[in-house]
Amino acid sequence: MAITLVIGSKNYSSWSLRPWMLLRHLGIGFDERVLTLDTPEFYGEIGKFNPARRVPVLQDAELTIWDSIAICEYLADKTDRGWPKEVAARAHARSVSAEMHSGFQALREACPFNARARDRRVPRTPGLDADVRRIDEMWADCRLRFAGGGPWLFGDYSIADAMYSSVVLRFNTYGTELSPPSREYLNTALADPPLIDWLRAAESETHRLEKIDAVGR
Repeated sequence: MAITLVIGSKNYSSWSLRPWMLLRHLGIGFDERVLTLDTPEFYGEIGKFNPARRVPVLQDAELTIWDSIAICEYLADKTDRGWPKEVAARAHARSVSAEMHSGFQALREACPFNARARDRRVPRTPGLDADVRRIDEMWADCRLRFAGGGPWLFGDYSIADAMYSSVVLRFNTYGTELSPPSREYLNTALADPPLIDWLRAAESETHRLEKIDAVGR
């Protein structure tokens, strides 16, 4: 049976983006089921896939996995790919991925995920500035210490890159000042074919969430 990934609207579902990107980079074929966020369809359907009633959800035969980082860990176990091979780099990649999973609340609140939007600006706050500064320092540090000759945070594409793909698109929507190493990484990620495919699909969606679309206008 094919793997199925149940996701939310591509323009608004940052959590769905992460395992979708990893599946694409691992070259794993999968069926995609898109549920339109914050609609009766979504609330009527999501319980059939996940009793927690959230996306993303991955179904592999009789197995169901939910939560983006759990899905990514499952795919890494299944393929023996997705994390750096070297022990210290792998531990660091897991740490920065977990930090993304649980942190950066000020960035999430001030800059809601809106993949197709451009040139939005929001008021700067100490919390938002701290989150951006931390991400900038983290990206530059990963590139310096672990990337070697590769273009990604740890050289080859990893779960860490998938976890920060939503930040890449947030920075693309709302803009921010970054150090040269982080700006180079951002440009690499924005030119990534799977991310371009996601953006094209987001731009073709007709669904609108005005409470998000109004932010930063």
